[in-house]
Amino acid sequence: MNDNSTERVRAIAESIYRAESRRVFATLIRLLGDFDIAEEALHDAFRAALEQWPRDGIPDNPRAWLVSAGRFKAIDAIRRGARFDSIEDHAEHVENIVDESTPSNDESIEDDRLRLVFTCCHPALSSDAQVALTLREVCGLTTEEIAQAFLSGAPTLAQRIVRAKAKIRDARIPYEVPAPEELPQRLDSVLRVIYLVFNEGYLASSGSSLTRVDLSGEAIRLGRLLVDLLPEPEAMGLLALMLLHESRRAARTAPDGEIVLLNDQDRGLWNRDQIDEGLSLVERALSSRRFGPYSLQAAIAAVHAQAADADATDWHEIVGLYDALQRIEPSPIVELNHAVAVAMRDGPAAGVALIEAILARGDLKDYHLAHAAHADLCRRLGKAAEARASYQRALALSRQEQERRFLERRLAELPA
Repeated sequence: MNDNSTERVRAIAESIYRAESRRVFATLIRLLGDFDIAEEALHDAFRAALEQWPRDGIPDNPRAWLVSAGRFKAIDAIRRGARFDSIEDHAEHVENIVDESTPSNDESIEDDRLRLVFTCCHPALSSDAQVALTLREVCGLTTEEIAQAFLSGAPTLAQRIVRAKAKIRDARIPYEVPAPEELPQRLDSVLRVIYLVFNEGYLASSGSSLTRVDLSGEAIRLGRLLVDLLPEPEAMGLLALMLLHESRRAARTAPDGEIVLLNDQDRGLWNRDQIDEGLSLVERALSSRRFGPYSLQAAIAAVHAQAADADATDWHEIVGLYDALQRIEPSPIVELNHAVAVAMRDGPAAGVALIEAILARGDLKDYHLAHAAHADLCRRLGKAAEARASYQRALALSRQEQERRFLERRLAELPA
């Protein structure tokens, strides 16, 4: 094969790696029973592809070829290791490796991806470990990329991932999709992890950048995978919620990078394709009658998406949806959002009373957005002193630089 053909095959192999590596990896975990062995087998399989495909041609089913090659490479590596360690231990390991004499089909590989998602989000793992492991093993982000996204040290993040893998191995956490009776509880854990990743990308908790496109993009990709493989109403609701929020990304910041509030955004910049997809998913989720909090939050986002401008927003419907959300998943954050919606429907005084009741209970006293919302409503009522105190409290609690600059501008605009 000439050099041009060799380079072409290498380029195709690299493209297959980008598109298929996480699918192949998920199947290798099932076959080999170990994250680290599967990772090494994945890289060995692609090295073999780069050596053999230019000579023998690209196989009809590259995925299945890579799975098979990775499995055999792992068995060879385990047998080589037996020269130095206990032969009995290695023989047992090789014996336990799943024997697939027939190539894996697309359906089984996709099932393996779903198994991997549920394993990484197992409730026996801490929330931080679930997020880190999902980004590393399901999405394929490097440890350094995850550490940078969450403003953590790479060694700390690496240790968290190592401990999570060890717990999966030592606790013999099964690599499987939960049984139907376990699915609601386990699915909730998966959805929560995906939404945590999305929220960190959509509105970074700290740092100089308001958003992290890579994280919200990975969360949406995971949401699509989940809906494709397990089209449950709440999975559809979460994907809809993420798409509808993400549709506003281009309008959320001004050209100078400063925050633009929802009511002030240029809706012509909103992504109509994402909105249309989100609206369709909301309709499917709500029509099932088995919807939950993500579907209701998506329905609220849909009301905003369907309004031609801020004045056309149906705040009566939004308040009603928050009422429903409070009934099925009450929380101080939901209560705060409900209070803001009431303020938009009934006037700022009504919202101030509700937020002050929340803060008086001690709920959300360290949540900067609660104080920022209270400050904004007081400002609209002409209560400059109260607004100033709340803006200052919000500023003291905020760790996000664009938010801090926004709050400082609001403070500066208040009358002396």
